[in-house]
Amino acid sequence: MPPSSSLLSEPSMEDDDKHCYLELNHTRAGFLGLARLLFHADVSERKYIGCHENYKKELREFGHRWIIFISIVGQKVLHLFKGTLEWLGKKLEFCLNLPSTNGGFLKLVTNALKGNVVRPARDSPTFASAVGNLDPRVDLDSHLKHGDARYNAYLSMMAAKLSYENNPFVETTIQDRWKMELLLCRGYPNATESHNPEQASTRAIMFKNRDLDLIVVAFRGTRPFDADAWCTDIDIPWFEVEVELEGEAAPERVSIHGGFMKALGLQRDRGGLKEMDEVAEEGKSYAYHGIKKKLKNELGGGTRFILTGHSLGGALAILFVGALCMQKEDAILRKLEGVYTFGQPRVGDERFGEYMESEIRRRKVKYYRYFYSSDIVPRLPCDGKIFGFKHFGSCYYFNCLYKGKLIRGFIMPCMHDPTYRESWFLVMFRMLGIVFPGVSAHSPQDYVNLTRLAPERSTEKARFNRSEV
Repeated sequence: MPPSSSLLSEPSMEDDDKHCYLELNHTRAGFLGLARLLFHADVSERKYIGCHENYKKELREFGHRWIIFISIVGQKVLHLFKGTLEWLGKKLEFCLNLPSTNGGFLKLVTNALKGNVVRPARDSPTFASAVGNLDPRVDLDSHLKHGDARYNAYLSMMAAKLSYENNPFVETTIQDRWKMELLLCRGYPNATESHNPEQASTRAIMFKNRDLDLIVVAFRGTRPFDADAWCTDIDIPWFEVEVELEGEAAPERVSIHGGFMKALGLQRDRGGLKEMDEVAEEGKSYAYHGIKKKLKNELGGGTRFILTGHSLGGALAILFVGALCMQKEDAILRKLEGVYTFGQPRVGDERFGEYMESEIRRRKVKYYRYFYSSDIVPRLPCDGKIFGFKHFGSCYYFNCLYKGKLIRGFIMPCMHDPTYRESWFLVMFRMLGIVFPGVSAHSPQDYVNLTRLAPERSTEKARFNRSEV
């Protein structure tokens, strides 16, 4: 079940006097009301906008209302075509898996002529998602071993890519191919009111390398045909919470992306973070609660753990750390080996960045935010004076090793080995870069490549900043 109180309900008096917030619900917005939003500065009667009384003054500026308009319209369009997107995704993945299920394209043609084509099953351990077909590599690189400076980053990115796949695929890969122990592979509901509480839109996998006594937790990014996940990406809610900065007498207020936090199952609660408990009726739990509970059970002795994620998954990984810091889960944080995010969007404002940098330094947490070439996602949500989302920590930026993106797939196998050969599906996907610059650079293929190829010393490390990617 979702939270019993509406996400757009007015906060308590204590909360209202102190803390700003902005929350949106596209299901309550009509197109006539959205049109009025652009031309009328008064938002007090907008049932789909919940905000602090003081923030309503900011909404008198057209720029603020325009971004809210675009966000809500985008969510409504995605919601309208949700079924169509899901249908297209299933059909595309069916077609992509058809040749491999039948033993190759030529065998597929032969089977078709004989009338005995084998249909791929979605719950099969060999059924790859659309993301998996962009980069079909599954086995770990045998040349990268523990002790290599690139090993943790590479294992993290492979885990982040694997998190897109179905449960049997994940189980077979981790246990049979990687020879590691699967600890968790499940989805969690989203705490946003407009999301279906029965749908597991937030997903994570957890496995352990017993030889290294190391646990890896990987959050799934945005699936290409998942309308709910895209709604989380383009939603722009935020809320202030109070945090304690080292050396400061009074708590500091910071703003955090509310959509990402609710994907973890966290909400604002009188200036702090409210952790959603288990849903008794279904025996379910939200992501933050469930993963934290599992880690507490597994982190015994000298066991350490890594957090990782690609795209939206990267945002969830670093916000998971932020929530642990705010809730003073010191026992878990002492076991944190590092956080590796790939193509991660912005998650909070400049003040939140200052808080996280302070906590990262104080707790000696290793935070690696990888950014490849022209990837558009790390530039979102937009920076600027309107909402002020900022990155924090050091950015590990990798420029394009190959100038011609469409011929790169032919060059890479010659330069290195055949495992770098790009699938025809990825080559077609790269053509989107002609129409939508920065989209094709978000492919997991490029992030896997940079963790394998870029020596630690050759990493182009950006200066320590919060405002730039």
